[in-house]
Amino acid sequence: MSQFDILNHGHEHRFVKGNPSNLNSIFGSTELIPFWIADMDFKVAEPITKELQRLVNRGIYAYEFNSNAIFQAIKDWNLKRHQLKLNSKSFLQITGVLTGIALLIRELSNEGDGVIIQTPVYHQFYKIIQTANREVVRNPLKIVDGRYVMDFEDLKQKLQMEKTKILLLCNPHNPVGRVWNKVELKKLSQFASAYNITIISDEIHSDIIYSKATFNSIVSFNNKHIAILGSPAKTFGMHSISNGFLYIPHERVFSKINATIDSMYLDHGNVFSTFATIAAYTKGEKWVNELVEYLEKSIDWITNFVQNEIPQVKVFIPEGTYQIWLDFSKLNLPNEALNDLVFSKSKLALTPGMWFDKDHSQFMRMNIATPLSQLKDALSKLKIAIDESI
Repeated sequence: MSQFDILNHGHEHRFVKGNPSNLNSIFGSTELIPFWIADMDFKVAEPITKELQRLVNRGIYAYEFNSNAIFQAIKDWNLKRHQLKLNSKSFLQITGVLTGIALLIRELSNEGDGVIIQTPVYHQFYKIIQTANREVVRNPLKIVDGRYVMDFEDLKQKLQMEKTKILLLCNPHNPVGRVWNKVELKKLSQFASAYNITIISDEIHSDIIYSKATFNSIVSFNNKHIAILGSPAKTFGMHSISNGFLYIPHERVFSKINATIDSMYLDHGNVFSTFATIAAYTKGEKWVNELVEYLEKSIDWITNFVQNEIPQVKVFIPEGTYQIWLDFSKLNLPNEALNDLVFSKSKLALTPGMWFDKDHSQFMRMNIATPLSQLKDALSKLKIAIDESI
């Protein structure tokens, strides 16, 4: 039995995904299996737990920082895992990934400016842009031969708009699971340079990459662009104890952002996030490799089951992330009926597609970072509900 075959919720917790009030307010019931939040049901790598236990056992929580060791660990990790050469002096630590993106948007644009997002996309992007009084500019992805691709013709038009200042990239893309390849990223970078646009690339899922894809960071193509590629949250299941890390190779932009972060005292990690992050990146590789192998086997099972047992549902096979993007449009159900089928009859809490884009009410996202036995149970329930509805 794999370590990932064990469901590790325990009994005493207040995890957001299973909180009855959250389930009831979003899905209308408390009796659902939660697959909607992008975190893991797996125990973290043992070196992380050991390091946290070491800190607790000391019983002393005096001031203690070690950002340089974190940056070196992230640099070494990316060189070994992605052959990505980074400068440890180009990193900045912030309290969280979303905090970092929000700060960058405010620093690199003005109120009323446009920020491009490639929809359907992580729903918090909308909030970050709109609450900064910037305008969301949609560049919808296209489906070509059953696969999502960038619409460069539409993108060119959006980049030419005078108000457009930033493109907020998601790579690997949440929720569709694409890992953008070198050709796509090079073209994207060239477009951005031609129209003097800064790309902010959310690369938080960059270590969850499957065998048919290779991760490339936007910072490999142009030093003007910025990447968020240092958060251990998604890679190591450290969602509630991780900080975020910006990588800004452009010296002038680095100085500008650094001054703001420093002035707001946002660059201090706490002792748990600091040493857990170092332990993860220096001692957690074996665990991550086993995790990715387990997830890929789960994806294979899901794909085969859906194609053979519930062909009315289309699976977009992910190249990265531990999310599955499902298309229910062949069922020809009104939105309310589809929600009733999934939430009420199947008892599954999947993330509604409308969260990612207003035109995707027939889609849902499923988090697969859970034991395969739970995924099998969930999709069997969905099959029964679909069979009964036909």
